[in-house]
Amino acid sequence: MRLSVRILFAALLALLVAGTGFAQPRDVALADLFPEQRHAKMMLVMNNVFERYHYRKLVLDEQFAAHILDNYLAALDPNRSFFLAHDVERFERNLGRLADDLRHGYVAAAFDVFRLYRMRVEHQVDYALKLLAQPFDFSTEEYYAFDRSEAPWATSDEELDQIWRQRVKNDALSLRLAGKDDEAIREQLRKRYEGLARRVRQFTNDDVFETFANAYGQALEPHTSFMSASTSENFDISMRLSLEGIGAVLRADNDMTVVQRTIPGGPAGESGKLHSGDRIVGVGEGDDGPIEDVVGWRLQDVVDKIRGPKGTVVRLQVLPRAVGAEGPTRNVKLVRNEIKLEDQAAQARVLDDLDNAPGVRIGVIEISAFYRDFQAEANGVKDFRSTTRDVRHLIADLDEQGIDGLVIDLRGNGGGSLTEATALTGLFIDKGPVVQVRDSSGRLEVEKDPEAGVVYSGPLAILVDRDSASASEIFAGAIQDYGRGLVIGEPTFGKGTVQTLIELNRFVPGGDVDLGRLRLTMAQFYRVDGGSTQLRGVEPDILLPSADDVTEHGERSLENPLPWTKIAALDHPHLTAFGIEELRRLSAQRVAKDPGFQMLVARDNILNEINDETRVSLKESDRRAETKRRERVLEDQKNAFLGTRGITPVPLDEDNPDEEALEKERDAIDAIQLEEAARILADAVTADNQVQRPRAAMSN
Repeated sequence: MRLSVRILFAALLALLVAGTGFAQPRDVALADLFPEQRHAKMMLVMNNVFERYHYRKLVLDEQFAAHILDNYLAALDPNRSFFLAHDVERFERNLGRLADDLRHGYVAAAFDVFRLYRMRVEHQVDYALKLLAQPFDFSTEEYYAFDRSEAPWATSDEELDQIWRQRVKNDALSLRLAGKDDEAIREQLRKRYEGLARRVRQFTNDDVFETFANAYGQALEPHTSFMSASTSENFDISMRLSLEGIGAVLRADNDMTVVQRTIPGGPAGESGKLHSGDRIVGVGEGDDGPIEDVVGWRLQDVVDKIRGPKGTVVRLQVLPRAVGAEGPTRNVKLVRNEIKLEDQAAQARVLDDLDNAPGVRIGVIEISAFYRDFQAEANGVKDFRSTTRDVRHLIADLDEQGIDGLVIDLRGNGGGSLTEATALTGLFIDKGPVVQVRDSSGRLEVEKDPEAGVVYSGPLAILVDRDSASASEIFAGAIQDYGRGLVIGEPTFGKGTVQTLIELNRFVPGGDVDLGRLRLTMAQFYRVDGGSTQLRGVEPDILLPSADDVTEHGERSLENPLPWTKIAALDHPHLTAFGIEELRRLSAQRVAKDPGFQMLVARDNILNEINDETRVSLKESDRRAETKRRERVLEDQKNAFLGTRGITPVPLDEDNPDEEALEKERDAIDAIQLEEAARILADAVTADNQVQRPRAAMSN
């Protein structure tokens, strides 16, 4: 699946902003969809910036033009349900000319492709609307390939119509399974398909250029993107409004809007009802406003629909990741709010009832983000908030409670401030380098522990998962390279690159038109041992069981990522390691019999089934049976685990579940990996096999 094309604005379109006034878009005439002189200027500046500053050097030849075309077609028609094979062949015959045109700033070819796309959309939507007048038959054996991202392009109008006949039937069946009657199904699908055609008609020439420019940037690597003047304005609004909204980052996946991650401290994350991989299919305003179908909408349009003022209610109709394409959906009610630093602040507790080590007390510090209040710092506030300052205080509190070891929980931590990742590492090492940063020209900078001395010198473990990224990987990698502690969990995300925003107007002195911005990958992180955190991430010393394929997650799942590379290692102490093999053996014995890990593996197996699917049955009885089978597996495993904890499970199909009971479930499930990490560290403590620590006392 062409995932990288489907996250063109994922990092920029976090739903963190309050409502602002937007002009109602209007239909754009086909005669107006041609490039203007400023588009040529923008393309020339992009070429210049990419050649001079991008980490992966640009070679604008026919092969690179082929990558751009592939990305552009995938951005417009990700499911290959509009263009025909002979259309694509005609585009590909002109790749040499396309490369030459782009070198000179000409982008007419992008507009030619889009105008044809718009006509194809109008034709297929008309056909889909005619199909809605026919009766639905869900009793025959038939399958719909809902993921055609790698399928051959249709070779005829008849083949394309067959794809759309199955698509309409699948859309109708999905709504039927959600409990809608035939009349409601036809009305909802009519609005959905008409809305698709309307949104395409509203594309301006700037929208066309932005879509193509993003396809161009992504041909270099997945994190490079272009923001037009209007997109840049929205981005600035989001930054000024201090992360106000629902606190979720979205990406586009074919016709769906998918939750990429929730922001710690935000309404979505705090609710526990919205998770990575969930698909938003409808949005309603207020407690009782109608829920509008958003399947097939552009990501920016969904963002505009969800955003709104602090304190107001938004209702999301969600297709959970665990139920697959067949549903059913559930509604999530959220109150938009401001995400404050204190909501993201590190938290601490003590685990002192571990079954493998009675009497051993393991401290836990949960760090959901590497935060730093830069504004307060700039204003001269001496006690401004930061991850390192908070963790320093928490360590002192835990030390007073007499802990025997410390686990730093970085699960789900998507990163943040590099300064904080470096300073936090310094709490656990005496002195030395933490991370190397190499830019596009090969210049190397080394970020070092800013303060001599050690705040905590006891047994240490770092718990990570597949969503621990960027600054989390820098911290965990440094602790591992120094041999300072154990890294436990899953292979991390693999985000080892550095992006910056570049104003295109900087390169056109005196320009009176805002040319927009580039989000540019201009550097890469390298660990103290010389290996990059890019792509491979941090491999734990002790892996916790998971049925998930790491190649399907994180940077590894993106198309065309920068490769893993290695440079020279830096001189640094390496402390005597834990007896890892014995700790692995003891942990493996426990988790093999642990109902919690059995549940997690069963859940991953179901999710892998769903991720591997590219088609679904259009026979209603089969779809219902498959949904029930998956729900039964998930519920049986969950109930077995919760029973060992003395927790009464909440049925999956309960309409109004008790919030307190749900929270108990979530806390118990969240503790599975954490408690095993604590047991592993306790094994090291009781076996007197922990790391040889620097001779440093606790300090303030």
